Amino acid sequence: MEATIRPALAGDAPALATLAAVTFPLACPRDSTQQAISAFIKENLGEQAFAQYVADPARQLFVAQEVVTSGAGRLLAYSMLVDAPPSDLDVAAVIPATGAVELSKCYAHPDIHGHGVSSTLLQHSLAWVSRRGSRAMWLGVNAENLRAQAFYGKHGFQLAGTRSFQLGKRVEHDYVMVRPAKD
Repeated sequence: MEATIRPALAGDAPALATLAAVTFPLACPRDSTQQAISAFIKENLGEQAFAQYVADPARQLFVAQEVVTSGAGRLLAYSMLVDAPPSDLDVAAVIPATGAVELSKCYAHPDIHGHGVSSTLLQHSLAWVSRRGSRAMWLGVNAENLRAQAFYGKHGFQLAGTRSFQLGKRVEHDYVMVRPAKD
C-alpha cells in the first residue's frame, strides 16, 4: 500500500474524526464499555476537536494519505505530537526534563495494519522532533495493548513508568514509554 505523509490541514478534520472513530476503540482494553468509548470519541476526537488540534501551535498532526491515480486518497493513519510540558505529574516524574515531545496519538486504520504505513508515519514524526533539536519523545499506551507496546519498542521506546487514564467511569492504567533523544 502506497501512502504519502503530510501535515494535517484544517480541511482534514472530518476525515480525521472518521478515522479516529474507527481506530481509538482498537487501543482500548477489551472490557471497556461501548458507551465510555463513544463518549470519549465524541468529546475528544470529533471534527471540532480535530479542527482545534490542527490550529493549536503546540501540536503537529501528520496524516498518511493513500496514493491514488486520480483525486485525493483516503486517510489511512495519523499522528499527533504535543510540544508542551505534560500536565500529568506521574508522566512529568519519568520523562527527561529537557522538553520531551509527547506522541499523543498514532493510529492506523485496521485494514492497513502490517503494511508499514504506521512505521513510516512514526519515522516521519520522529524526524520532525529531531529537526527541533535533540529531544526525547514520550507516549502513553494502555497496559493491555501488547501489540502497540511491541510496535513502539521496535522504534526505540522503552517503558519508563505508569499513568492513569480516565475512560468513562473507569480509571485505565497506561505505561509511559520514552524514546531517548538522539544525537
